[in-house]
Amino acid sequence: MQGNFTYHNPTKLHFGEEAMKHLAGELKNYGPTVMLSYGGGSIKRNGIYDAVMAALKEAGKTVVEDAGVMPNPTYEKVQGGCALVRDHKVDLILAVGGGSTIDYAKAVSASAYCEEDAWEKYWVKQGWPSCQVVPIGSVLTMVGTGSEMNGGSVITNRKAGFKLGKVFGPDLYPKFTILNPRFTMTVPQYQMVAGFFDIMSHLMEQYFAGKADCTTDYLIEGLMRSLVHSSRIAAKNPQDYEARANIMWTATWALNTLLKMGKGGDWEVHQIGHAIGLVTDATHGMTLAAVSLPYYRHVMRDGLHQFKRFALNVWGVRPEGKSDEQVATEGLQCLEAWMKEIGLVMHSKELGVTEANLQRVADAALILPVGYRTLTREEVVEILTESL
Repeated sequence: MQGNFTYHNPTKLHFGEEAMKHLAGELKNYGPTVMLSYGGGSIKRNGIYDAVMAALKEAGKTVVEDAGVMPNPTYEKVQGGCALVRDHKVDLILAVGGGSTIDYAKAVSASAYCEEDAWEKYWVKQGWPSCQVVPIGSVLTMVGTGSEMNGGSVITNRKAGFKLGKVFGPDLYPKFTILNPRFTMTVPQYQMVAGFFDIMSHLMEQYFAGKADCTTDYLIEGLMRSLVHSSRIAAKNPQDYEARANIMWTATWALNTLLKMGKGGDWEVHQIGHAIGLVTDATHGMTLAAVSLPYYRHVMRDGLHQFKRFALNVWGVRPEGKSDEQVATEGLQCLEAWMKEIGLVMHSKELGVTEANLQRVADAALILPVGYRTLTREEVVEILTESL
């Protein structure tokens, strides 16, 4: 284990088919006005909206509706949400949806009463709120981001030309989250498997960091194996409750900050994926799938020990008669085979990346001084080219 750390996660989770029974009770802990934030209206078609509204009514709340949160929430939309919070003196933001909706709620919470330029303060300078923040609760309908139990908030600013993430402290974590695996069965297959890879990417980006074995590595390996097993079942039968429940629980633990304790991480795949999303508005998990193999093949030799361990302990590669590099390479081949098996996008051209806009994508990708090697801009272009 590396360094010293303090671990604190204040989010209360209610998990299972009866999790919604707890929503009205949680709502009663907050003031009279709740802003209900959600996406394009699918929750109205699948019945989740009615269930949430029933809980809000039971708790005696005045509801301010904030619909239309997009898959890649924009700063312009955040500003509109901030105005609603101020105008209605909102006491709680209830985010109903996937990670984008919860990310958006955090952005609104931190920005509504910020007297400075919130984009510049939080997402550019990575500052901390010094103003009033609005409590957040969430009802999760799509798994992948882990936003239901962390402080992450990824926002797209088209005017500035960036899609950036900000990790807020525990004050911006959801105070509670409703996790009913049945709700995730309303998501189309494409979005479902994209979420599966978002989970895997979170695990890999924390796993492929550091040069010494640690307790966290064993935790991550177990979560990866669980994800691979359950995703194979869910890809064939999306209505399999046990598989969807295990995946939902894995997604929460993959990015609730526990795994980064004493470990750190390499988040360059996410930076390149965010850049693709900025330019093409592609589904987040699919952007990660398109660039992960080119990226990891690019840095494999710099973290050979960990890539060999990945092959042995996650994929069961047999090492007899093989060099470390051959074992590590076979591990990435197993990853590729699993990705194809569950139906992921394997090439960025399928998401709208072309030779014409590739340089724009590369320019929008932040280069982080983390992982086994810090990339050059030329290497980002090379990885994107390989991803086509």
